[in-house]
Formats: sequence, C-alpha cells, structure tokens
Amino acid sequence: MAFTTAEPPFRFRQGTRPLLISMPHVGTHVPPALAARLTDEARQVPDTDWHLERLYDFADELGASVLVATHSRYVIDLNRPPDGASLYPGQSVTGLCPVDTFDDTPLYADPADVPGDAEVAERRDAIWVPYHAKLAEELARIRAQHGVAALWDAHSIRSVLPRFFEGKLPDLNLGTGKGISCDPSLAQTLLGIAESATGYTGVLNGRFTGGYITRNYGNPAQNVHAVQLEMTQSSYMQEKLPFDYLPEVAAGVQPHVRRMIEAVLAFVEGR
Repeated sequence: MAFTTAEPPFRFRQGTRPLLISMPHVGTHVPPALAARLTDEARQVPDTDWHLERLYDFADELGASVLVATHSRYVIDLNRPPDGASLYPGQSVTGLCPVDTFDDTPLYADPADVPGDAEVAERRDAIWVPYHAKLAEELARIRAQHGVAALWDAHSIRSVLPRFFEGKLPDLNLGTGKGISCDPSLAQTLLGIAESATGYTGVLNGRFTGGYITRNYGNPAQNVHAVQLEMTQSSYMQEKLPFDYLPEVAAGVQPHVRRMIEAVLAFVEGR
C-alpha cells in the first residue's frame, strides 16, 4: 500500500547555543488512510511521548535548538536504525514501523494491512530521512560555529510496562550508549543531578541506554556529546487516557530536567 502524508516531517527552531534537543516520539499525526487501517486503540496513539515540548518549555530561553517530530511513532520510529535492526537484541522491542503497541496488542485491525517492505521504504523516505538529515545538519552547524555540539534526546514512557521491564521504571533514565556517546565526566554530573533530585529516582545506562539517535550521533572524540533522557510519564502527566499534562506534578520534576540541560550547556561551553 502506497504511503503519502501532507504533514511536514518535523518542526524546528534554531537556537543560539551549542545544544540541540531532539524529540523523536512526540508526534501524534497519522495520515487518514493509514489511521483507517489501525485498531481503535492504536488510533489513540497511546505510546506517544506526550507533552515534552511543554515540559521543556525553557528550551528557547536557554538558547537551545529544538527538533520536534510530527508523525506518530506508529507511522515510523525515528529512534530506530533505518534497516530496522534491534536496539536491544534478545529483548522485546518495537520496530522501525511498529506492528504492535507497548502492551503487545496489534496496531492493525487486519493482519493483511501490516506494511510491507515497499511501504516501509516510502515511510522512511518521507519522514525518517528528512528528520535525520535536519538533525545531522544542525549538529554540524552547531559544531562549526561553536567547536563543540551537544545533543539531548528527550523521551518519556509509562512507568510500568511489563513487556519491557519489571516493576516500576526509575524516573530519570539517562543513556549514553553504555558510555560511548558523551564524555564520562558529563554523564556522571548528570547522574548526580538525577540521583539528588528529591522524590525521584535516577539511573545511568540502566534499562534504557540510548536509542539509535544517541548512539549514532554521539561522538565525543569529534566534540559531539549525546545523551538520552527517558522519563517516567508519572513524573509529569496522566499515564492513561486522556493523557493530560498535570502542571502541579510537572512543576516538581521540571527544575531537575532544566538543571541537567544547564549542566550540558555548562560542560560544552566550558571546553
């Protein structure tokens, strides 16, 4: 089935300082022809990284560039390798063009509607390729201007998801590709902020070690430092429909997130 979309693949705001914040899973758009093939549950796009632009509403004030996905991860997952290879071999994962939800229920009402290789390639060309082209272009621009660049890949997920992890996930999950995507001293500084955040739990390279974006673009030897933050949605929003943002809850965690972003900027601007 041919894939088309009228929605641009991303929104982008250019900043003035050496940091790009990427939000690859905040998109909710599903083209109508594709939405018609999905189940009622899937049309609610429950596995979205909801409200991250609001949670990171300080990004413009800090001078960061911001790259925001528009399409749902159900259309294509921008944090997966373009060939669909597993990020976590041996563990349950969703693919480049997912066929199931995080709760392991089918996305497609009719199994015959699951996208084939040709449609996957069309989605990749329409959305994945331009998003990553912009990401790479902005990192190159930042590094050319400042001599160094930082990439912060912003994510959130339900705090309890038996398919992917046991029990409740720590609130602030920092990932650096198991130590390859940013300077170790920066990673330790960020972990210290997460661990000292009263009322929240933090971990470095735990269940989530950073997806394709963090691992692919982070290159400390070339002065590009990439970090992923996977947050529990219970830290700032309602985890079930209607997935509302909870300002009073978010006000507790937002200063800690901002402190981490400020630490990244202090690190790269001090080099």
